[in-house]
Amino acid sequence: MLSSIRNAIILLFALRLRYPYLIAEAKYMRRIAIAMYRTTKYLKSKPFYTLLDRFLDSVRKNPHKAFIRFQDETYSYAQTDKQSNKIARSLLKHADLHEGDTVALLLGNEPMFLWMWLALAKIGCSAALLNHNIRSKSFLHCFTCCGATVLIAGAELQDAVEEVLPALREQGISVYILTDHVTTEGLESLTDKIAQASDEPIPADLRANISLSSPAVYIYTSGTTGLPKAAVIAQLRLWAMANFPSICGVTSDDVVYVCLPLYHSAGFAIGFGGAIERGATVVVKSKFSSSQFWDDCRKYNVTVIQYIGETMRYLCNTPKRVSDQVHNVRMAIGNGIRPEVWRTFIRRFGNVDIKEFYGATEGTLGFLNYAGKIGAVGRVNYFHKKIYPYALVKFDQEQEEPVRNAEGFCIEVAQGETGLLVSKITQKARFAGYARDPKQTEKKKLYNVFEKGDVYFNSGDLFRTDHENFIYFQDRVGDTFRWKGENVSTNEVSDILTMAASIEEANVYGVTVQGYEGRTGMATITLKKDHQFEPDAIFSHMTTYLPSYARPRFIRIQDCLAVTCTFKQLKGKLVEEGFNPAVITDPLFVLDETVKSYRPLTRDAYQSILDGHFRL
Repeated sequence: MLSSIRNAIILLFALRLRYPYLIAEAKYMRRIAIAMYRTTKYLKSKPFYTLLDRFLDSVRKNPHKAFIRFQDETYSYAQTDKQSNKIARSLLKHADLHEGDTVALLLGNEPMFLWMWLALAKIGCSAALLNHNIRSKSFLHCFTCCGATVLIAGAELQDAVEEVLPALREQGISVYILTDHVTTEGLESLTDKIAQASDEPIPADLRANISLSSPAVYIYTSGTTGLPKAAVIAQLRLWAMANFPSICGVTSDDVVYVCLPLYHSAGFAIGFGGAIERGATVVVKSKFSSSQFWDDCRKYNVTVIQYIGETMRYLCNTPKRVSDQVHNVRMAIGNGIRPEVWRTFIRRFGNVDIKEFYGATEGTLGFLNYAGKIGAVGRVNYFHKKIYPYALVKFDQEQEEPVRNAEGFCIEVAQGETGLLVSKITQKARFAGYARDPKQTEKKKLYNVFEKGDVYFNSGDLFRTDHENFIYFQDRVGDTFRWKGENVSTNEVSDILTMAASIEEANVYGVTVQGYEGRTGMATITLKKDHQFEPDAIFSHMTTYLPSYARPRFIRIQDCLAVTCTFKQLKGKLVEEGFNPAVITDPLFVLDETVKSYRPLTRDAYQSILDGHFRL
């Protein structure tokens, strides 16, 4: 008997040495299998079992359990259900909504955002989640492309709505402001109507025709098109995203802290949707605050946090406190954390299980670093790859397209070599595309990748694998860079710049800055004949039309812009040269919030940026 036990221990020890990630991989595959089993069961149910149905089941089973915590308020599952019933009934009565309609939401992080989506789901409508930072041209574009007939905005965002109200009225759009009273013609109040509505349950037959392919929500993503695109998140896709926390190991006993924007897929689908799928509690923060983060975690007994790389760096840069490891956070789910920040975070704040992942909002594939390998976003797994086929293929940076062999097929890269991630579009891995934008939907598809007739999703992201089959994100291709946790379209910024009276052309790109995650925006511009660079006017123009994260921090002025023979702007050399005034003879300017202008970028200012004294 003792001999058998000893042999078993030796065998387990040998397996652990030979396959150090065996246990983690087994847990990961088990959770995926459970999630797939549940989803298959939901798909087969008649009528289709939606994420809303999962919420209503929790209302019946745990009516008094805390569902949403916000500031000093706590709302149970039952209270949330009743509040969403009141909203649904007020919209049915006053907005004349019907199953299949789309409503655009312009709201900040608050319980109303979540109640509103539940209300719309109860009457069979989908929601378009507008970024509340957008204004003017971008606002109208995002609203129009989702096909919404109704806009609902927070009271604090009324000015942004009024700016585009004439265009909305021309389209016959009903616009509601979450306030008790409005005087502006063309706007209607909504909170007074909600207060008067009944909280009785909404009949299920109002959403009887909802299927797995019905749009549940539209989430905007920036690409190479110049303006945001509305990714169609169908009911099946929403389920897949909501299941992600369970694959990470989140349970119904967890308290999830959501400080990322709810208009993003991470905050909405993974944070909020995952809490519904798990039957857990979600803590909503109006916006991320590094100084309040850990106090909030202690106050609400948070066990799971969400992050992007930038937020983790902010937390590591806060002054050290004796209470740094006094918290109950056991898991962090997010993406974009750098290896050095990862190590610092663990040393300082304790052994938090960091679940770094990769996944595009509209993509067909995701990775999860279930093994905890610092720096990786996932690991090549045979079963995962079998269910959701993908590959890393050779990519020509200059031509910005995959390299093809003599037969016209793509070529997989060798281990350790960087390649473009492409994932096969199948019945299991569907690509719903972008609302009212077939051209851009088609551009994301690659045909005849490895055999005639196959179709793959072009992620636009470059990866490499190491000798242990771990996967590492390398860079983005095309005209997008990431700053302050947001994707920035260079074409959109360029379009806004050239609207300025003095600017003839603009080439926008991202440059790396020491001490910062991602890339910050830089623009090389040419001026119109007989015009001078006007720092104050350009600053005013940028702040009027672009959210803070999209405004170019650096501006370089040239006599003419370098282009290819097909007149495509060249960015590579400009990116390499960066913003160092010691090596660039062209005039350079830096955005300075303190003086509300662009000021000359001197060598002293440059050094101040590198030293961290001048904040971007």
